[in-house]
Amino acid sequence: MALKKRRRDKEGMYSGIGGQAVIEGIMMKKDDRYAIAVRTPSGYVDVTIEEYESFVPSKLLHKIPFIRGIFNFIDSLILGIRTLNYSATFFEEPDKKKAREKRDGKYRGAAKEKFIDRLLGDNADKILSALTVVLSLAFAIVLFMLVPYFLSQLFRVFIVNNTVIAILEGILRVLIFVLYVVAISAMNDIKRVYKYHAAEHKCINCLESGKILNVENVRKSSRLHKRCGTSFMFFVVFVSIILFMFIRVEDPVMRVVIRLLLLPVIAGISYEIIRLAGKFNNPVLNLLSAPGMMLQRLTTCELDGALVKSDTTGKTFKDDDIIEVAIAAVDHIFDWKAYLIQKHGYTEEDFIVNRED
Repeated sequence: MALKKRRRDKEGMYSGIGGQAVIEGIMMKKDDRYAIAVRTPSGYVDVTIEEYESFVPSKLLHKIPFIRGIFNFIDSLILGIRTLNYSATFFEEPDKKKAREKRDGKYRGAAKEKFIDRLLGDNADKILSALTVVLSLAFAIVLFMLVPYFLSQLFRVFIVNNTVIAILEGILRVLIFVLYVVAISAMNDIKRVYKYHAAEHKCINCLESGKILNVENVRKSSRLHKRCGTSFMFFVVFVSIILFMFIRVEDPVMRVVIRLLLLPVIAGISYEIIRLAGKFNNPVLNLLSAPGMMLQRLTTCELDGALVKSDTTGKTFKDDDIIEVAIAAVDHIFDWKAYLIQKHGYTEEDFIVNRED
């Protein structure tokens, strides 16, 4: 029996959930709550639910257009590194108990950890996370902002037009990003992360297309999504090309300084574009999203039912096992049945009968 035609409201499919792949797992976030689902070495799916507190306590700043993008970007980095570190604890120790004790601060087996605790005190985890965020940002700025700039300046011997140089800098930025993604994708563990990345997108696409959340429906859903961080990276490149076209500074040092100062502006504008693209479906936004969606083909791997061996655990899992982890993360932070009822016109009876449409 076919389900009745679903309705969509003004914002249509938007669910408000997002996430990222972690080591052998997925983090899903809705508002201030997030869930981390990890497939442990024993095969058990461990799910932890936490509340996230922004590094900026003011809720108002998170509502101001363009300004909110800067803080949301930093929050995403902090949460991303925190959840990656958490997922790694399951594979540093032989059993789940030690990993959980270590996460809770009860396990202090290594001399190195004791030294760090004595040196930094109770705030050791926060300080180390902050340092990791700073180093990650510095690495990204050097590789994706400064290196393309200095390489583009080598062409000033042949090209004098600043607009052409700005476009060339953008092309080099995209090229470096693509080469970086391709290079790290050669690692088996990264391929596993890309599969979890695909599962994250598939879960969101499954719900936002109005389908019941189950393994079969998720597997059939697209692995590409307009709100992906990969698309955000493209928008950063796109916006930077436009802004840098208008920079008319002769001093090479000042060109670098201005690029660094404009980073928050670029992040803020890029966030607003991807936010609109993720909420609304229109030809202009779809066209702007197309290059980022193409890049996602490099950062996601299709879940085709194959058996894949994990270098992290040494065990072999099916693609459906990855989907189950993603569904577990969604289940714990998002009432997807209420969402389907509100946004897509489902009734409670639709969830009683087992359907896969």
